[in-house]
Amino acid sequence: MAGPLQGLRVLDLSRVLAGPWSTQILADMGAEVIKIERPGSGDDTRQWGPPWFQTDDGSETRESAYYLAANRGKHSLTVDISQPEGQALIREIATQCDILVENFKSGGLKKKGLDYATLSALNPGLIYCSITGFGHTGPMAEMAGYDYLIQAQGGLMSITGAADGEPGAGPKRVGVAVADLTTGMNATIAILGALYHRTQTGEGQHIDMALLDVQVSWLANQAQNYFCSGKPPTRTGDYHPNLVPYQPFPTADGEQIIIAIGNNGQFQRFCAAIGHGELADDARFATNSDRVKHRVALIERLVSVTKTRTLKEWTVLLNDIGVPCGPIQDIGQVFDDPQVQARGMQVTLDSAHGPVKGVANPIKYSKTALEYRKAPPTLGEDTAVVLERVLKKSASEVEALKKKGVV
Repeated sequence: MAGPLQGLRVLDLSRVLAGPWSTQILADMGAEVIKIERPGSGDDTRQWGPPWFQTDDGSETRESAYYLAANRGKHSLTVDISQPEGQALIREIATQCDILVENFKSGGLKKKGLDYATLSALNPGLIYCSITGFGHTGPMAEMAGYDYLIQAQGGLMSITGAADGEPGAGPKRVGVAVADLTTGMNATIAILGALYHRTQTGEGQHIDMALLDVQVSWLANQAQNYFCSGKPPTRTGDYHPNLVPYQPFPTADGEQIIIAIGNNGQFQRFCAAIGHGELADDARFATNSDRVKHRVALIERLVSVTKTRTLKEWTVLLNDIGVPCGPIQDIGQVFDDPQVQARGMQVTLDSAHGPVKGVANPIKYSKTALEYRKAPPTLGEDTAVVLERVLKKSASEVEALKKKGVV
């Protein structure tokens, strides 16, 4: 089965994470992705190591783990877009593409004749997705945006970390670049919507994606908590602001178990299973709203109970009665998890340096297939092939461009 985007071609002018994450999803879905990189250095993340990929014999390459995470399935073409001939090449390639993704600062590509207005005049069906920190409008439009400061300015850090008064209290950054990743996901959604629009009208369009916009939108229920109460939510550390009990609990073997009770029926079964049915009948704990109000008192009672059994014992008991629970796993344990393995969430692809492991795409179609056709490319490994196949350049023309430093 071919991927659902088989036959579409993407011109990827993005670097780092948000744009490359989007184009990697498109590649997994079957699109041909041509990644444009700077000659000699390439995507910024190629230098973002250690750690570096190691070959089977333990030799260290200069392929960074960060770069490998977001560039599967692409063709690397090195072009110097500071040169007029390089800009002309990009315009020529854009006429052969369905989608373009870029994350230059607002207005940065207009000077090079690679902006939406210029390229859409050459290719009216082109879907052109721009990803910036703050968007193409507003007082911060021309400023660079990075994930860390977006997590801060967009409110995420204010609700992440231990509560005031607890050890280690203070705003905390999430452990992955969540603003970048979610912007990449939303960019893909936007592109798919624009593709459908094009099937109805034949028209391409410009998509303006901003990391700050996406981060604000992902405040979700916490933003709604603010709209409903008028009070900005604060950090709650390990526990949930709207559900109780919904947090880690200590066990007899020194581990922690997450118990995530989402309704009153689950709470009643839980209380019966632990031999404390009276808690479910207590007016302070009978409903979730009551439990939120009296969280401290309830958690004190439950902690004394959870310490009486091991993590494994609790997992077996609670799974048997349909109460959601689970361990806190490190990333190594995640990929050893039987459920993760059963879902095929690790892939291995052959590369110039040997087999490269990566995280699989989570999408699972019944009628089409995702395609893991190509490991993240080494810098410029596809330059000649792409120019010859897509632009019909002869070998001598490609060689001339190389001598001029254009590619």
